[in-house]
Amino acid sequence: MVEDDAGRTPEVTAAGARPSPRQAWAALPWLVRTAVVWSACLVVVVVGLYLLGKVAVLLAPLAIAVAVTLFLTALLDPVLLGLRRLRVPAAPAALLTVLLLLGVLVGVGVLVWNLTAAQFGELSQQLDEGLQRSRDVVTGTLPVSDAQLDKLVGQVRDGLGGGTPDPVGGARTAAEVFGSALLALVLLFFLLKDGRSMWHWVLRRLTGPNRTVTAEAGRVGWRTLGSYSRGTMIIAAIDAIGIGLALVLLGVPLALPLALITFLGGFVPIIGATVAGAVAVLVALAANGPTTALLVLAAVIAVQQVEGNLLEPLIMKRQVQLHPAVILVVVTAGTLIAGVAGAFVSVPIAAVAYRVVDTVQRHRERAASTPPEDRPHHGRDDPPAAPA
Repeated sequence: MVEDDAGRTPEVTAAGARPSPRQAWAALPWLVRTAVVWSACLVVVVVGLYLLGKVAVLLAPLAIAVAVTLFLTALLDPVLLGLRRLRVPAAPAALLTVLLLLGVLVGVGVLVWNLTAAQFGELSQQLDEGLQRSRDVVTGTLPVSDAQLDKLVGQVRDGLGGGTPDPVGGARTAAEVFGSALLALVLLFFLLKDGRSMWHWVLRRLTGPNRTVTAEAGRVGWRTLGSYSRGTMIIAAIDAIGIGLALVLLGVPLALPLALITFLGGFVPIIGATVAGAVAVLVALAANGPTTALLVLAAVIAVQQVEGNLLEPLIMKRQVQLHPAVILVVVTAGTLIAGVAGAFVSVPIAAVAYRVVDTVQRHRERAASTPPEDRPHHGRDDPPAAPA
């Protein structure tokens, strides 16, 4: 290609000659080039997320077991550290922590069952009566007939997969749940026992800045998961106590089962609390009428406002804050992929991923703004950073 006197390459070397792809790309307006680049990046990200979702669906029991194991490990890590400070060896400390978890779960389960087993049948009847009253209100105040409402409810039930029960599918699901629970317990023991040595092994495989950023991202992610797990349990317990006391003071029956449902719903942000509050309002409507139902609704809203504006920022700090729109999308995606279990683990996964990506980005910005002569030099023999 011939250059002019100024050393520049002309756009076209000869009359009628086709420009090269690089010249054609450079001739496009900058707005078009930017749109093309961002569109290509978006396509790559969407395809990657789609493939990741397909793999997660195929390996859903394993993925859920690993996610639950990490959640429980972060929750029980302070217990393990307390036992280690008492000079208990790693393996017995991990075993005692797992046995403590099983003891608490079994003890609480037996206590709740003895107190509420006879009331769950009545709870179902109260819910049916509340739904029937709500149906009467809807058909009496809105231009909706009973047939139209039945059709709408049927469509929603079909969309949620509430068709005819499948015994084979139910047995397979029960086997998967049992296998995932057993796998989670075994993984929990090994992560409590050897988790930190595993993390040291990973860091020793890395060199230079990669080791530093990996150590920092892992430390931040682990701290975020621990804050989320412990904070969520505390907030769910406070919600259950607050709403349970309101139900007792208002004379609503089945206060203890409803408080238990509120506690379990607290592990699914926004959606779980909304569903638990709706169940409490329906029971109050069926048992004591619309006035008590409105008072229960006011109590549920008040407790949730105190939780969202006071308790959550105070307990979880700013480490696990996600926008409500992001939480809704993440919970919905988790529910579609793995049902209730996906709804439970989707938000902590998203919170940890966000904090890890944010930490890596901040590390790169700091490295880009630091002069090369001021950057620390790393070698393969450098000691690994402190474990998360």
